[in-house]
Amino acid sequence: MSTAENARIDYECGQDSVAMTALTDQGDHKDFRGPDPLWSGKAGFSPNVKPDGLATGGAVTPGTADDTVDVAALTCYLSGVLTSVNADPANAVVRPAASPAGLKVKHSITVTSAGAIAVVAGVDGATFSATRGAAGGPPYILPDSIEIAQVWLTDDAAAPVTADEIKQVVGSSCERYDYPTWEEAKFNVDAGIIGNAGIVFASALPMSHSIASPETPETKQVFAEYYEPVFTDVPKSSDFVPPETSYTTSSKKIYGATLGATSSSLNQGSFTAYLQDGISDGILGLKGDVLFFKFYQSKFNSLPYLLSQGILGVSRQFPAGDQIVAACTISPETAAVEVTG
Repeated sequence: MSTAENARIDYECGQDSVAMTALTDQGDHKDFRGPDPLWSGKAGFSPNVKPDGLATGGAVTPGTADDTVDVAALTCYLSGVLTSVNADPANAVVRPAASPAGLKVKHSITVTSAGAIAVVAGVDGATFSATRGAAGGPPYILPDSIEIAQVWLTDDAAAPVTADEIKQVVGSSCERYDYPTWEEAKFNVDAGIIGNAGIVFASALPMSHSIASPETPETKQVFAEYYEPVFTDVPKSSDFVPPETSYTTSSKKIYGATLGATSSSLNQGSFTAYLQDGISDGILGLKGDVLFFKFYQSKFNSLPYLLSQGILGVSRQFPAGDQIVAACTISPETAAVEVTG
């Protein structure tokens, strides 16, 4: 008969800071992960995610001289760092060649990794194209740069750039750090295997970046700083109940049949902690915080274990002739997961 006589409950007792780190595209251009399996969700220690992109300012407008555009002062995130860029007037854009007639070209207005405005020239084409790097399409930009606008030109004759020729649409010709939005995945467990924590964007990032040669299309860079949980065990504990999804069925009698419906609910997790004095015990200072918990059926094995995250609730009892105890609850956002490898 299997019992939990030698079980152990670990809880998140502290956090180790991890500086701004590049997250890695998992292949779908939406799921980006860091090098660590868990990101703390404790208040004051939540992840700080900063994809590369424009934050404020940066309006691109026609220049006063022919074939130029002005760029307003801006702030942007580059490699996770908020960078200020001064206004830069009179950035030259090259008209398409005169022969053959009717050529078109798209140029990208970018901010380099050094925080400078730079025009990246496109390739002339017979028609405009939406394909990066193609004739008539916008050029690829370097992986550590960001695009803030495009300039589309159709005439080879020198002339002032018009407002209609400047495209600054978020998501297609302008990269903002906060678009698309994302959800944090503070842990990832698939088929019992724990992966690395990260974020999932609402939509795929465009493959608009590449090194110069050979072209290797990729997305913009995504960075995050976060805190990795540090665990310790609850010295004396019992009666662990993991947060789990339960299902109920209801039915309604109708003429000649019965209609059924199923609903689900996420239950609180719980455990009992036996305390030293019920006042200065370490776990008590964390009540009300979002914490990670690990439950090992055998304290002698590192695997398997149940992993859960939720708000720690505590209800203490101080009996006159018995052990001081705390009935602890875990109020989760998701059910506990089984980690087997």
